[in-house]
Order: sequence, then structure tokens, then C-alpha cells
Amino acid sequence: MAEAGGLLFGRITYQLMADYWPSATGEIADGMNALPKYVFSRTLTKSDWNNTQMFGSDVPGTVARLKRENTKDIFLFGSADLAASLMPHGLIDEFRIAVNPIILGGGTPLFKQGEHVKLKLLDSRTLSTGVVILRYSPTPSK
Repeated sequence: MAEAGGLLFGRITYQLMADYWPSATGEIADGMNALPKYVFSRTLTKSDWNNTQMFGSDVPGTVARLKRENTKDIFLFGSADLAASLMPHGLIDEFRIAVNPIILGGGTPLFKQGEHVKLKLLDSRTLSTGVVILRYSPTPSK
């Protein structure tokens, strides 16, 4: 969390996070609660979670402006639809993907059908839990 200058969410992920973190305690909770949060939603207009700004339109333009205004990285958690709207505009600088050794047998795809972005592996790290964290940068199309 020390690398983050803000957190970016779509509505669904935001609601999941806002239901948990405001009442959580500990170092990670302190970071989640203190950081600025930027939420994109067509239906939500206000938030009770501190340091939260709501946005309803111009997703690429707003995210580009937020990136220019922040000296630190903005982390996007989950929010596959939001990520899909940013990828064509080159607004995601790095993907951090955690592979958890649990087979669920279903779920929502992280990337949308039709997206094609070549990724370059920057780093991989295995945690004591067996989770593997993969860091990738998008490679520009030629």
C-alpha cells in the first residue's frame, strides 16, 4: 500500500470494499481507509467511506487526469469492466495478477472477450500461502 497514491474502483468492487474496510483494523485497513478512492458508477452518486470521490462519466479522460495529478501509482482492484474501458486507451501501466491455488469451477473473467494485449513479465513472487503474484507491463502493439 505504500506505493499507492489512490485506489480506483468500479461500482461492484467498490461496494464490496466499502462494506468491509471502513470497520476493519490493522495496517492494511489503515492504508485502505486513508487513501483517496476514485469510484466510477452510473448509479452511485455519494459515499460514506472517507476520502471517496464518485465519477459517472468520461472514464478515460478522468483517469488520465487523475494519473497526471498523482505522483504515486493508482491501484485498480478487480473492476473488470472498468479495466476493460481503460485498456484501449493505454491507461493501465502494469497488471498485478494473483494466482490463488483454489479451483472455484466458475467466476467472472478478468479480461473481456476480444481484448488482445501482449504482456511482458516484470516479476513473480510466491507467498508462503502458495499464492503467486505476477507483475506484467503491457507491450505496445507494432
